[in-house]
Amino acid sequence: MLLHEPVFIALLLFAAWAMLSLCWGPPDDESALSQFKPPLHIMLLFAGCYLLVRYRSEIIQPLLFSAAVVGLIASIYNLYMFSRLYEPGMRLIGGGAFDNPLLSSHVFGFFCAYWLSLSMTCKHRAMLWLSLPAMAVMFAAIIATGSRTPLVALTMAALWLGFICWNRRSIILLGVLLIGGATIGVLFSQMIIGRGDSYRFEIWQIVLHKIAEHPWIGHGFNASLSVDPGAGFTLEEPHSFALGVLYYVGIFGLIPWLFFQAWSLLSSWRNRVQPLFIVASTWLVFGIGAGLTEGGGILSRPKEHWFLLWIPLALIAALSINQRARRLLTIPVIPLTPTAFEQMTANARVIEEDGLGPKVLRLTDGSFLKLFRRRRCYTSGSFNPYSERFAVNSEQLRDMGIPTPQTLNLYRLKNGSSAVHYCPLPGNTLRQVLQGITAPAVRQALVERFGKFMAQLHERGVYFRSLHLGNVLVLEDGEFGLIDLADLRIYPSPLTLSLRQRNLRHMQRYTEDRRWLFEEHFEALLQGYGVIASKSAVDNLHRQVLAASLMAQAH
Repeated sequence: MLLHEPVFIALLLFAAWAMLSLCWGPPDDESALSQFKPPLHIMLLFAGCYLLVRYRSEIIQPLLFSAAVVGLIASIYNLYMFSRLYEPGMRLIGGGAFDNPLLSSHVFGFFCAYWLSLSMTCKHRAMLWLSLPAMAVMFAAIIATGSRTPLVALTMAALWLGFICWNRRSIILLGVLLIGGATIGVLFSQMIIGRGDSYRFEIWQIVLHKIAEHPWIGHGFNASLSVDPGAGFTLEEPHSFALGVLYYVGIFGLIPWLFFQAWSLLSSWRNRVQPLFIVASTWLVFGIGAGLTEGGGILSRPKEHWFLLWIPLALIAALSINQRARRLLTIPVIPLTPTAFEQMTANARVIEEDGLGPKVLRLTDGSFLKLFRRRRCYTSGSFNPYSERFAVNSEQLRDMGIPTPQTLNLYRLKNGSSAVHYCPLPGNTLRQVLQGITAPAVRQALVERFGKFMAQLHERGVYFRSLHLGNVLVLEDGEFGLIDLADLRIYPSPLTLSLRQRNLRHMQRYTEDRRWLFEEHFEALLQGYGVIASKSAVDNLHRQVLAASLMAQAH
């Protein structure tokens, strides 16, 4: 899948050209293998991101949020310690691996860009009121470093956000940019202009002269760079990512380098319905802005430069691959006002309800509307609403040849709940069909077929946590289909024995399911399951059911 992604193909070309440039680079005491390690690290980052999005896409947003919270806490601590030691002219460096203010500002800016993008994409007011002060803390940390580059980079990221998210918040964001820019210009003018251009123009002029010596092929990936701008010390970086690429691998290397950045932004724009694309592209724009006047290493080991380029690119590539494979959300979520909701559900028949009201409604046109109410506390559903999981899971299962309902629309209600509007599958639940069968032999044959279907799910890595006879449909053509798909995960390999056991335990909770499947027709279930599954899986199922029966008899 990676080899079909334009961003990764461009990375391969870029890395291959960089390694080829070792042929005309200066002799190096290091082994050739050590030169191949940095691009290998980066390619493994891309592969890891792809696998993470492919098989655990639901944890990406909680994972990023948790990382940002850790970064926020660390930044608050760094600011507190800095305030205790502050003297005029002092710049915040930070603790741990931070060894200079500029590198610290890259990481602070990375998380500031995250909180900024979260404030533009979050749907819950509580998350908005958390992201705004968090962003202010990270911005204060950037100001404390005294670095000007991240201010430019954040401005670019904010403009990109306003463009890709265009809504009412975009207008507010643009207004804040104008007011904030004026305020920073007044309060921190000395920080901005006091250090002049920090020899940037002199550095770039010297580097451009060196680039002109080998403009097309560069000096080689392992070439050294020494720049003396007249400041009394020499520098080893061109203080520009683009100039670094030109110096080391020339124009031929610059072409794929520019391509994978431009293509990533274009892909993010096309898939802006998915919030993760917005976050990742905002990081990339921030990195592009930061790379205008800083850096220069083209294929680096894992360090702070990864925050500016490789992490955003790897995430965008992974998202693009899985979006094309329909493993991510492909349809927009539409806000549904109370008035529109009442009009849609007028004369609807309640199919399922609980103490809080209807959960599943059959609308007048025959379609269904399933409601997922907002939880009081934050869960993974706060980041990935169950209505969206329903739509994504349904699409994935259909691609695997398993019939599922067709999603028509996704809605976000004013009270924070979500809803999925879908066409029902034509058929009856397996529980209803078994209830209507009077002949034991016919029921036994149907249970055997269900055992085979369940084994197919397990062998293909489908873990349907809510699997029971009420969520399996017998279609008009006799095939099985699945409904109520919000609580489902697809693994890269057949399910482990423990996951299969958990699936069975869930079905054993229902009295009728237990009687038909695990008492009256258990041998038929095992026989059907054994057509697809291994003997060890069948034996494990047998042991678990017997153990559960003995436990029930003991009670």
